[in-house]
Amino acid sequence: MDDQSSCVPPGFRFHPTDEELVGYYLRKKVASQKIDLDVIRDIDLYRIEPWDLIERCRIGYEEQTEWYFFSHKDKKYPTGTRTNRATMEGFWKATGRDKAVYEKRRLIGMRKTLVFYKGRAPNGQKTDWIMHEYRLESEENGPPQARNLIPSSKNDS
Repeated sequence: MDDQSSCVPPGFRFHPTDEELVGYYLRKKVASQKIDLDVIRDIDLYRIEPWDLIERCRIGYEEQTEWYFFSHKDKKYPTGTRTNRATMEGFWKATGRDKAVYEKRRLIGMRKTLVFYKGRAPNGQKTDWIMHEYRLESEENGPPQARNLIPSSKNDS
């Protein structure tokens, strides 16, 4: 199943809400529980360029403008907290504020928006690639160490 599309029924569409992405898919992935329809792939985001997601994360045979995948966060330094978001050809840069994701008025996660820049900071060239990175949150315990669910899309504007 490496570079082939996921096996789904004809006409299948995958358009989950933020609440479904965090409350069902990400929560089950972190808990190593079975996901009913396994359509979200595990990839190493830092060894792949955004334009390669099209083939690697395809769901079914429909033309897609969004791709979904699980990826571990990479740290810039082994003992640090800073995240490494660089690829061979560029980097993902956070933009705007994180958005809270709620399930029945209870905070369950956060969504961070990132934009891909070709080249190296601070002189990178902004592209149309946008990614939403999701993480689990808990109002009581703070954020757990978890995998991120990251849908990526190419902005058509």
